[in-house]
Amino acid sequence: MRKLFLATFLCFVTANVQAAHVKVVKSFSLYGTPKYTQDFENFAYVNPKAPKGGNVTLPNYGGFDSFNPFIFKGIAAGEVAELTLDTLGYSPADDPTSVYPLIAKQFELPTDKSFIGFIIDEKARFSNGDKITADDVIFSFNSLIEKGSPLYRVYYADVERIEKTANNHVRFYFKKGANNRELPLILTQFKIYSAEDWKGKDFAKPTLQAPLGSGPYVVQKFEQGKYIIFKRNPDYWAQNLPSRKGFYNFDTIRYDYYQDTTVTLQALFSGNIDAREEFIAKIWVSGYDNNVVKSGKVIQKELTHNNPAVLQFFGFNLRQDKFNDKKVRQAIGLAFNFDWANENLFYNQYRRIYSYFTNTGMEATGLPHGQELKILKQYSKELGDSVFTTAPELPSHKTAEETRNNLRKAVQLLKEAGYDFVDGKMTNLKTGKALEIEVLSNSANGSSFTRVMLPFIDNLKKIGIKMTFRNLETNIFKNRLDNFDFEVAILALRISQMPGNEQREMWGSTAADIRGSYNIMGIKNQVVDKLITRLIEAKDRHDYQESIRALDRVLLSEHYMIPQWYSPYERVAYWADKLEYPQTDIKTGFDIFTWWAKP
Repeated sequence: MRKLFLATFLCFVTANVQAAHVKVVKSFSLYGTPKYTQDFENFAYVNPKAPKGGNVTLPNYGGFDSFNPFIFKGIAAGEVAELTLDTLGYSPADDPTSVYPLIAKQFELPTDKSFIGFIIDEKARFSNGDKITADDVIFSFNSLIEKGSPLYRVYYADVERIEKTANNHVRFYFKKGANNRELPLILTQFKIYSAEDWKGKDFAKPTLQAPLGSGPYVVQKFEQGKYIIFKRNPDYWAQNLPSRKGFYNFDTIRYDYYQDTTVTLQALFSGNIDAREEFIAKIWVSGYDNNVVKSGKVIQKELTHNNPAVLQFFGFNLRQDKFNDKKVRQAIGLAFNFDWANENLFYNQYRRIYSYFTNTGMEATGLPHGQELKILKQYSKELGDSVFTTAPELPSHKTAEETRNNLRKAVQLLKEAGYDFVDGKMTNLKTGKALEIEVLSNSANGSSFTRVMLPFIDNLKKIGIKMTFRNLETNIFKNRLDNFDFEVAILALRISQMPGNEQREMWGSTAADIRGSYNIMGIKNQVVDKLITRLIEAKDRHDYQESIRALDRVLLSEHYMIPQWYSPYERVAYWADKLEYPQTDIKTGFDIFTWWAKP
């Protein structure tokens, strides 16, 4: 998923401008002042003197038939947009609520918050030498809204109009009464295409023609679905900007596509790839026991991070009648035995996801109190009593007795929802239909995931529910999700460090019926909608954080999903004689674009 680091602004660098109510700033932040001063030289977590040169080969999974990740159709190679296209501003890993100059060298912020203006750096160029202009910014935004995936119309819904005031100056005006405090920052984050390059082309159609970009790399060579080679642009216009020093150090970056993550382990040991992130705990513990690792040629490294946990979960399709009752959803969740999987399959390397915002510090825990309680009381007539009286808690399966108790509770919930045993099958007494569930996945670790699923399937069988598990190819899986043709799907969503507008895409009612939106489960909940609006419009940090906790609590109380697990660190193995990375105490995890090749 693309980055959605969401924030609003506070001006801190001013200049004389024609209108007294408008300030021109070099950076802005959600609260207080940005971490870095206006004369900063580089971000603290990079090596600004990292040598340029060398090559790196990395694995990717699945395949691709398009270079445009912003449209509904096709399977896109997201690295193309990441490496060849720049944005108006940049939010660093250690200050994600602030934005610093990239294509835009300055930002206009009026005191009435009615618009944001971008003053484009006169040095900003596309890779063919053409200047980046306001027309390119306007084209790129309109393409997202008019021909991009439908979710962008939701994401940028509060933009009323765009005004070009000069070739290097563009303003985005906001709808009156929108009060969308984070909108200025998220408008710095969309990729800028060349309007001239797209003449005569249809943005809505998948294409394997590399876009004319302004980023650090250009596409050198590729074979559809197999590999892509990026070549560093030696004339990259922004290479000396403080927001780019220390990044993008390799002369070439190659991505080879694989269908199975386990195959890439041998590719690493044989030297076909240079680095590999490990996603399977068992392999991390036992799969690296060989001479290449023992001799120190390949190094295993656990890189800590302070990122929000990727929200990985079993998502119910709420459009299915069988999942209308939350007691049914809760009962199914009681049968999932994470404790067994963590001990027997994961070597206790994972932690259970316990919130929609795990590892953000804004999780709903215990009973609501203080400001969160005040917020929730506004919707007490629409919420059940359990939101106020029952703390969010995941079932424990540490002993066989606990598992039996969870299954007994599941049966009781199903009976309350109108089900009971008929010929050994858990059956809806009104319709006469037995409760059966199909779970879909497109994991590159399909065989490993099957082992996780077997105890889950077995527990449900004990209470009369038949579950089947299918691991599909990426394009088939995507097609079924896009058409809402699923019952339960294994999903993963990246959560922003500062949740905001993207929450409408994930859980908002407006997005529930939009094909290609992130509200894949089809959540339609008026209180959820109101809480999302509240957190977007929050006037201060405390109210913002408590609004997120309230949203989390309401979502958890509805049992829309069964949470899985996350790791507090990223596991990476790499060739010691080829690669090096910045030595820093800042917890940024694995960011290959800050690494460099050893001479």
